[in-house]
Amino acid sequence: MTMALETVLAKAGLRIDPVEFLGLVEDAARRLSPAAADPADYFTADQRDTLVDVGLDLAPRRPTEVDSRARAVAAEAVLRDSALTVSSAAGVVGVDTSRIRHRLAAGRLAGWKDRGGWRLPAWQFVPGGVLPGLETVLAAVPDDQPPLVVAAFMTTPQPDLRVEDRPATPREWLLAGGSPARVATLAATLGIPA
Repeated sequence: MTMALETVLAKAGLRIDPVEFLGLVEDAARRLSPAAADPADYFTADQRDTLVDVGLDLAPRRPTEVDSRARAVAAEAVLRDSALTVSSAAGVVGVDTSRIRHRLAAGRLAGWKDRGGWRLPAWQFVPGGVLPGLETVLAAVPDDQPPLVVAAFMTTPQPDLRVEDRPATPREWLLAGGSPARVATLAATLGIPA
């Protein structure tokens, strides 16, 4: 198992010990909803009745069903493993660590506290600096959106952003010189049902 996981991690470009990576996966799974959650428990009786009336299935997951949390757990583990520390980010940007902390406090960089220190998602950095237009985009992201949602948005092709006639990720769009305002407009809708 460890050799297979080492191979997968190496192919993905993740430089982490397999046992440590499995610890990240376990941590991420623990933070998500309980493994055997009963969806009906999250609603009042009236809400359950209404949801069932419109066709939603509130039955607990059957043992044969794939756990829908698996993709989110893997994505969060990779996000955490690839994130930079304050000192790593300072090295990339070429500033003192206090400047990175100041940018975090001002919302000019994205990050979260983890195990006593800040972690900054790698998607927002480029060699020698930060992603062009980053501040404009981050200012538009609703405050209630977690880092995993923002990372998924920034690294998923969007039909409204095209580079070389193909849908581009917001990160690719900004790197190609696209308008940060277009990405900000899309980012402002994160968390709003379509």
